[in-house]
Amino acid sequence: MTIQENKGGLRSARMTIRSAVFISRGDEGWCSEIADISATGVLIDKPDHWTGAIGDVFALDMLIGEELNIHVEARLARMTDARLGFAYARIPEDKEVPLWNLLGGYADSLEPYST
Repeated sequence: MTIQENKGGLRSARMTIRSAVFISRGDEGWCSEIADISATGVLIDKPDHWTGAIGDVFALDMLIGEELNIHVEARLARMTDARLGFAYARIPEDKEVPLWNLLGGYADSLEPYST
């Protein structure tokens, strides 16, 4: 069950952030920008020449500021004409604390969800 199903229309709080991200799978790669991020996933502007499909797993290298590079594996959960929604599939242990520190109060917060 997802948080949305479990908590009656709530999801992990999303923090608006504009930062670079490199999306890769095998020998394919795309540069884009993060729109928002949460404890469970990230919303990214859809890059030109995108070829992924819902359910595919990608490596995401999120470059936050000058110092922080958070590398995760994420599954494409939703796609629109303009945005890609990824759910984290695996967060390396050494990247968990930097991600939670980045999220601050958003890490443990829920917000209403509407489709």
